[in-house]
Order: sequence, then C-alpha cells, then structure tokens
Amino acid sequence: MRDDFVALILSHGRPDRVETYKAMRAAGYTGPIRILVDDEDETVDEYHKRYPGEVVVFSKKEIEPTFDTGDNFQNKRGVIVYARNASRAVVKELGFRYFIQLDDDYTGFYYRYSRSLEYGSYGIRRTMDLLLESMVEFLSTTPSRTVAISQGGDHIGGQKKKFGLKRKAMNTFVLDVERPLDFFGRINEDVNTYVTDGRRGELFFTIENAQIRQLVTQSNAAGMTDVYVEGGTYLKTFYSVLYAPSAVKVSTLSDPRSPRLRIHHSINWNATAPKIIRQSVRKPRTAP
Repeated sequence: MRDDFVALILSHGRPDRVETYKAMRAAGYTGPIRILVDDEDETVDEYHKRYPGEVVVFSKKEIEPTFDTGDNFQNKRGVIVYARNASRAVVKELGFRYFIQLDDDYTGFYYRYSRSLEYGSYGIRRTMDLLLESMVEFLSTTPSRTVAISQGGDHIGGQKKKFGLKRKAMNTFVLDVERPLDFFGRINEDVNTYVTDGRRGELFFTIENAQIRQLVTQSNAAGMTDVYVEGGTYLKTFYSVLYAPSAVKVSTLSDPRSPRLRIHHSINWNATAPKIIRQSVRKPRTAP
C-alpha cells in the first residue's frame, strides 16, 4: 500500500465490536489503520488495550465550534459528524495525505463483477490495496471532493453499467487533507453534505463495482444506534430537508424485516446534481 495513505475507522462505545478492522485485514489491506474515538467516550481505555498504538483520541469540545450542527441540541453522544470533521487534522498530524473514513460496522468488502465480468457479489480477499490506490488515483486526478464505495442498497434492482459512478457519497469517504471537506448536520451528515455541496457544483462519486457489507442499521448497540433510536428516522431525514428543501423530501421505504413502511429521505436528483457536459459539445458563451 502507498505510504501516504491511512485507513481511519470512526468508532464510539464499541471497542469489542470494531468489525471493520477485521474486514479490512481479511480483504488484504496491508497499510496502517487508526481507530478514531472521542475524549467523551467512556470506553477509550478499552480501545487502547485492544488496539495498542492504533487509537487516536480527539476533543469534541475543540471541534464543535468549527461546523454547523443544524440544531441547538446539546447531546453529542455517539454522533459521528464530530469525528468526520476532526479527521483531516488528525491525519495531517499523523503525517499522511490521503485517507479513507470508515464506520466500524463493516463485515466485508466485495466486488460486484467477477474476472469474467459476471455480475454478482465476490468477496475481496487480496486486492484491497489495489482498490484503495485506484480510488486515490481517481481522486487526485479529478476535481472530485471525495470517492466512496457503494452500499448494498445501491444495487437493489441490479446494475445498469458495469463500471458506473453515482453522484453521491455515503459511509466510506476517500479524502485528501489538502482538499478539505466539511460535514454538517448532527445526523444524516453524509446526505446533508453531498446534497448541499452537490447543488453548488461540487463532485461526489460512488463507485458501483465495489461494495461494503454492514451490520443491519440499529442492530448494533452504541455508536449512532442510540441516536437513531432516540430521535427516530423522521428526525434523521429532516436534517437533509432542512439543508436542501428544494431537493430533499420526507418519504418512505419498504423494509423486508418489518410489515410497516420506514421513513426515509427522497432526493430529487434533477435539483441536486448539476449536469456535466463534455467540452466537445458545450456551446461557447457569447456576450449579451
């Protein structure tokens, strides 16, 4: 793995369940890993005990004034946006330039195509370094703000293109410390950010030919789960409506685990992502 890259796992209250660490090594990642926790986490000592030399602690109080939470609530417990915004300074202090932000609940990494380009789900066993290096190269040679790995929900209904990109970024973020990206909103910070900044012309991408597998939302205690349970999915969704009311609305999704519909955000992509036109077909601007 290139020596200017580090994998950063954001965690809170789950020192015994950092599933992503094991999944990264099982996928063949050979580079450094750091687990980022906040100074208000009561289990910090246990993280240090389980991952000696690989834990970094940041101050929530110091990072809080640097971004907009979108509310006047006082509860900071388990909210991941603090760690997201602290990451860049942490990585710079560690001496790296590129990094990936990872949640702590990934159980595996997969390619969506076989070597013969057959669509399916194929576990990554030895080539995680190659995948991440390719994502860094894409980030460094384009004006993208970040590049993400797809989630399971991105593949519902199949995949139209073998090597497509989606104009969003969630959960995993490959980032450059010299190209700052600030997240905002106490909850749903990834959607808040790519929708709001996307409407301003910033480029966010998800690669569809690779995928993470996560534990089911709200099935893993601590972390963000307590926040979601306390506030509900309507509150989570409404943060994105607050930031981009012309592009996001409250909607519902069917959930195979429940007979009831689940509240979720719905994005109007025509109002979110400005169209990218090839230079060869652009019409030159003329003076009025």
